[in-house]
Amino acid sequence: MLGIGLKVVSVTIFVGMQTSLKALGTEIPAGQLVFFRSFFALLPALVYLCWLGTLRTAFHTRDIGGHFLRGAIGVTSMACGFYAIGRLPYPEWITISYGAPLLTVVFAAIFLRERVGRFRWTAVLIGLCGIVVVIAPNLSLEVGGLSSDQRLGMIASVAGAAFAAVAMIQVRRLVRTEPTTTIVVYFSICCSVIALGSLPFGWVWPDPRQAALLILAGIFGGVGQLLLTACYRYAEASTIAPFEYTSMLMAVAIGAALFGEVASPTTLLGGAIVVSAGVFIILREHRLGLERKRARSASPSQN
Repeated sequence: MLGIGLKVVSVTIFVGMQTSLKALGTEIPAGQLVFFRSFFALLPALVYLCWLGTLRTAFHTRDIGGHFLRGAIGVTSMACGFYAIGRLPYPEWITISYGAPLLTVVFAAIFLRERVGRFRWTAVLIGLCGIVVVIAPNLSLEVGGLSSDQRLGMIASVAGAAFAAVAMIQVRRLVRTEPTTTIVVYFSICCSVIALGSLPFGWVWPDPRQAALLILAGIFGGVGQLLLTACYRYAEASTIAPFEYTSMLMAVAIGAALFGEVASPTTLLGGAIVVSAGVFIILREHRLGLERKRARSASPSQN
């Protein structure tokens, strides 16, 4: 329950980060967005470390290669996602991003050997079909469909979701040996350094409004990352992943209220399918948890 609670809070904070980035539209290059999101994410992490009195020990690591790999995957995922968020309606963008927790279940079974039963496999497939419901109509060449720029944004969003799922698996591996704060600090540092490589491809000097939104996005990202990394300590990746869907209602409300983006019928239908699949996984996991608890209670204690 602690892992699930941390996940829900982190999702809410990440929605705040996404809203800040969405407000920037296509004004700022994706690489620059990644840099600001990563660099200013260090602020809450460093404040938290100072408060704990563990600032020095946070930089001690046994797996610097694992942190760099996590950073490289994270930069790729963020760059794709940030490119897409300025080119797609928020409800559609968030629905496509739900591919990440669905794929996390798949990758957790393949790479982490977590047990995933046939019911959860079925739910994952249904959820992915829901994402197809959102994507397919908008990728058509019919009059009134998305522009070519928006289609590129949709493709980037799908790619970002896939890389995000891989990143979640890498976090799950890192928490076995690395403290939460160490993972967050090295993630922000690696992403900042890697994102600087996009400087020759064109950055813009932000005005006060843009700078405020960029810094706010970074701070939100840092706090959200701390909570997200911590949640994987208390529950399996395949258990936590479905709670990503709590952001759907937030995205629909924010898209309509702030950006005038009314969710299309196919987006709502696809989102409903994805969320239903997630709820099924949650209920199934709850039932399995009760069965495991009863089995432990029935088994004789061992000294």
